[in-house]
Amino acid sequence: MTRKAIYPGTFDPVTYGHLDIIARASILYDKVFVAVASSREKEPLFTAEERALMLKEETRTFGNVEVEVFNALVVDLAVSKSAKVIIRGLRMISDFEYEFQMALTNRKLNPDIETVFMMPKESYSYLSSRLIKEVACLGADISAFVPQNVENKLREKFKK
Repeated sequence: MTRKAIYPGTFDPVTYGHLDIIARASILYDKVFVAVASSREKEPLFTAEERALMLKEETRTFGNVEVEVFNALVVDLAVSKSAKVIIRGLRMISDFEYEFQMALTNRKLNPDIETVFMMPKESYSYLSSRLIKEVACLGADISAFVPQNVENKLREKFKK
């Protein structure tokens, strides 16, 4: 039996915290589907396709990670991929309430799908895509937070 997991998110942009979770999930599961949500309601800086391309670039060395855009319920995506696990990242205790609600809702929608919470390394626990966009917009050095490819894409966006 192949152990498959879905790691959904907006990844706007992908951070070292996201990549840390992907790396550790790729050790725990035979196949990890990184699912990039369109998330129009969050008004992302990058299109879903741009975010997926950045993730593909950063995860290309993982043989068991696949990146794709999705526009459906994550539990439905999990079923379509034969995945039994949804991975969710928890940085701080403030994330827990929202993530707990989402996990319980997903369980109600499909009790066969489990949610597994993973914490990034302590050095990444304070990172959020929103914060990185804010400091990048103001010209700060973000090289400690995101890969060079992502930093370049952020700089290009903010020049426009």
